[in-house]
Amino acid sequence: MLLADTKRILLKLSGEVLMGDQQFGIDTDFVAKLAAEVKAAKETGLEICLVIGGGNIFRGMAGAAQGMDRAQADYMGMLATVMNALAMQSALEKLGVETRVQSAIQMDQVCEPVIRRRAERHLEKGRVVIFAAGVGAPYFTTDSGAALRAAEMKCDALFKGTSVDGVYNADPKKDPTATRFDHIDYDTVLADNLKVMDASAVALCRDNDIPIVVFSIRERGNLARVLAGEGTQTIVRTELRRA
Repeated sequence: MLLADTKRILLKLSGEVLMGDQQFGIDTDFVAKLAAEVKAAKETGLEICLVIGGGNIFRGMAGAAQGMDRAQADYMGMLATVMNALAMQSALEKLGVETRVQSAIQMDQVCEPVIRRRAERHLEKGRVVIFAAGVGAPYFTTDSGAALRAAEMKCDALFKGTSVDGVYNADPKKDPTATRFDHIDYDTVLADNLKVMDASAVALCRDNDIPIVVFSIRERGNLARVLAGEGTQTIVRTELRRA
């Protein structure tokens, strides 16, 4: 396994990944493929928590940039993450994977509230727990929500599945000379303002000694390969513990 003694992970997926090849919304076929990746990872014996962004439906900062009240826009973004969580729950349960959605904004008709001890029990019973609605407050990203839930649930690592295959010293989509790191420490990520996760999320992982593994989720089977120590990824963790 990529990280020794890994028993429980938090998988953070960007909302944009759920679009597949579309420009907006949820591509149900691609979500089904993602669900199959999660199922395969779970079958290795891992306990899995999931956090999914909402950028495929609505991004709070984008709304604020267009003149909306920032707090109101962020709440709308949180609701988008709930929609994505329910879509992923449906796809997982079609594959026979028991799943529970817990939302930081209470909405009893569609999901549970975030209750740590209940989430622990779900994981013990072999269920995947999807945490939605970020931290339940504006001005925080779903990256911060992922880091918070990873710390709260005592996860051994936070895996961030994105559209790129790791952390680069520049945006590889804009700069063809950008260099990918195999390993990098939290402080360098923060000091150089590398776009892994937002600064508060990286700092929370650093303070709780939670490694961050950044990889491409768009490549079929890549999550399993990364968990097995293969494939391409960047590991962010404390310098002294670097492999």
